[in-house]
Amino acid sequence: MASKEAEIGIVGLGAMGANLGWNIAEHGYPVAGLDNSDDKTEAFATNAPKDGDSAPVTATTDAGAFAARLRAPRAIMLLVPAGDVVDSVIDSLLPHLDKGDVLIDGGNSHFVHTDRRAADLKAAGIHFMGMGVSGGEDGARHGPSMMPGGDAEGWKRVQDMLEAASAHVDGEPCVAWLGKGSAGHYVKMVHNGIEYGLMELIAEAYDLMYRGLNMSREQIQATFAAWSKGEMASFLMEITADIFTKRDPMSDGYLLDEILDAARQKGTGMWTSQEAMENKVPTPIIDAAVAMRNLSDFKAQREQASRELSGPHDGQGTQPDGADALVEALGHALYGAMIMTYAQGMHLLQEGNKAHGYGIDPQTVARIWRGGCIIRARLLEDLRAAYARDPQLPNLVFDPDLEKRLEHSQPQLREVVRTAADWGMPAPGLMAALGYYDAYRSARLPANLIQAQRDYFGAHTFERIDREGTFHAHWD
Repeated sequence: MASKEAEIGIVGLGAMGANLGWNIAEHGYPVAGLDNSDDKTEAFATNAPKDGDSAPVTATTDAGAFAARLRAPRAIMLLVPAGDVVDSVIDSLLPHLDKGDVLIDGGNSHFVHTDRRAADLKAAGIHFMGMGVSGGEDGARHGPSMMPGGDAEGWKRVQDMLEAASAHVDGEPCVAWLGKGSAGHYVKMVHNGIEYGLMELIAEAYDLMYRGLNMSREQIQATFAAWSKGEMASFLMEITADIFTKRDPMSDGYLLDEILDAARQKGTGMWTSQEAMENKVPTPIIDAAVAMRNLSDFKAQREQASRELSGPHDGQGTQPDGADALVEALGHALYGAMIMTYAQGMHLLQEGNKAHGYGIDPQTVARIWRGGCIIRARLLEDLRAAYARDPQLPNLVFDPDLEKRLEHSQPQLREVVRTAADWGMPAPGLMAALGYYDAYRSARLPANLIQAQRDYFGAHTFERIDREGTFHAHWD
């Protein structure tokens, strides 16, 4: 391998690492790859783009040879599974690095580990960045949304090539330096929490149409396809429409019917809920989505409960009169719930930004999520506009434009929630959205009783509405 030739190194040549490496090379930046698999290094070099504008791509299993290939100061991106593997890879690279080199963790690492690694590497003179990458392997290949944070000097070293490789919307790159410390991985965590919430809401809408209204796969597909072209236009809506009519290559039916109804997770949604609770930010739609993934995994217990617990089952079973009206109401309800999912995620992002001192600009976040990422949607342009109107907006529900949309959708949301309850069908995400809306618009909540209870059993004191200070009563 010729010395100091590559502009960036990619460690981990799985689907994400290989595709992002090829993407960067296709934009004219030479790339070196490192993986412990001979098959992956060979495939990375062999399958690299070969057109005239593409830069050279090489790969090795030797960390020393890999480091020697990179121009100084080195820029290295890790695309390996989150957890101990990241620390192991960093340890293996450190003997081959020099002060001023840049390390980027492009995986889904928990932001607390990113802060720890940044502190350790700073002592060694290494610029460390945590960067969320969203868009899957197709996004990595053709333009993802990237969320870097951490060492600003490190960002300067890689800015041009990441901007070139990212998705672009209206000529703007869907990547930006978001703030210091673990800002990048924090934003990606919130992104994934919003993703959990949106996916749960979409799944509930599908369930109400399929089991509740007995709609055919083709009817459901047509509904989602129409929604994906309107105000709910988004990547998740588009792929959902595609899923419904995919035939199963191993049988005569639809593939979706053969997939187990147990959705698992890798932890990012759970981290979002945990961080929201830590910062005392309400995120009930995201929390419901995390809980439903957990509940779905108890398949045997659900089957037992379906035989033993009474209540309505599977909605109407046939299409009742007014089905078209209910589907229309469901569309409005889903749209309103989606707005509130983004609002809850952005509220957490703003409060977390204060708590951790990242310096994140919410308008920038909305901008780079508009393309490439899993939660890209037409709605994000409206979120960006909301923060442009008021950069200090405490919650998106207070934006005049979004507020009108929520007011328009909330009657339909009530109708859908009522119907789900009458039919005995689970819709915890939609129900959480309605509860959040009504709680937020309640000038008075029953929390005074909770204060009284806490003071009664634990002498935790309470506050009064007619005077300052804290008080304790002898209740019995």
